[in-house]
Amino acid sequence: MIILPITLCAAAAAALLNIWLSIRIGMVRTAKKISIGDGGDMELIARMRAQANFVENTPIVLALIVVIELARAGNIWLMGVAAAYMLGRVAHGVGMDGGPLGFLRGVGTMITMLAQVGLGIWAVSIALDM
Repeated sequence: MIILPITLCAAAAAALLNIWLSIRIGMVRTAKKISIGDGGDMELIARMRAQANFVENTPIVLALIVVIELARAGNIWLMGVAAAYMLGRVAHGVGMDGGPLGFLRGVGTMITMLAQVGLGIWAVSIALDM
């Protein structure tokens, strides 16, 4: 049996982040009594986009983590990239609310892009070494 501890931790973190993003949407829906759609409410739209953006990016990151770890290249750097990605997604979610922490949206976006580029390059370099 192959055990992939980095992938398992990253997937678990992703599940928790997705729940957190869902709860944030639910809080706005409840407060503003919007049960379906976005009601044209910018706060709700921003929170929905934060979760949608998470769902758009996370599968490819998890796929890259698993293939890198399966190639026996998993190490502290892979765990670090996975952790940085998850923290970046928290930053993005918080930043989407705007206000004084709005700059975190850009920070989260940059971390997401760097993680994907880095993992992609890492995966190609493993493939070329085989």
